[in-house]
Order: sequence, then C-alpha cells, then structure tokens
Amino acid sequence: QVQLVESGGGLVQAGGSLRLSCAASGSTFSDYNVGWFRQAPGKEREAVAVISWNGVSPYYADSVKGRFTMSRDNAKNSSFLQMNSLKPEDTAVYYCAAGRVATIQAAGYSYWGQGTQVTVSS
Repeated sequence: QVQLVESGGGLVQAGGSLRLSCAASGSTFSDYNVGWFRQAPGKEREAVAVISWNGVSPYYADSVKGRFTMSRDNAKNSSFLQMNSLKPEDTAVYYCAAGRVATIQAAGYSYWGQGTQVTVSS
C-alpha cells in the first residue's frame, strides 16, 4: 500500500510557474513508477508525465513537453512536477499516481492521491 499526498497547486497567471509535490508513505516508494495526471471539468483524466522507478527518461505529453519537468527523489519518497510557462488550458486537478507499470494509462496505477487544483488565469 502506498499513500500519496499532492501539494503545491494554486492560482497563477498565464506564463507563470508552479511546482507540485507528491509525498509518498507506506510501501517502498522506489518500487513504483509514478505518473502525474490531470483532469479538467468535462474531460477524461490524462497523463501529463510518467517516470520510472529509477527516474530515467520521463515521458511527457506533447501538450506539456518543454514546459513541464517531472522528477523524483526516492530518498525523500517524493515526486515533483515543475510547471513553467503555464497556459489557461493547463487548468485542471492534478493527481499523483503510483503503480508497478510505467504507463500513460490511468488504469495502470493502483494508488492515487487526492489531487490538487491548478488554475491558470488568462
């Protein structure tokens, strides 16, 4: 079992930055791949970034490539999503998820945080 808690969301103007954090507890964090997902009102949950257990070669959705950076610190049981050059279309609830498979499919993750709201104003 892994418990995940996101933090760092908020309201920011377009062009601004936010850094989301995901704190894990419970089972060994380094055993899991981690994904950041987001869900906007009326839309399906989509993968934003995925990182394997060892932090090598993160995946990024085309919509965030070059603007978002995902990282993890296994020693601190944490994952991070640095979001720069934010756009209004980035507005969504952002979720951290952990699973045994590194996938962009939400169904592949067994553990989820409660989410943190990110709102980007124009």
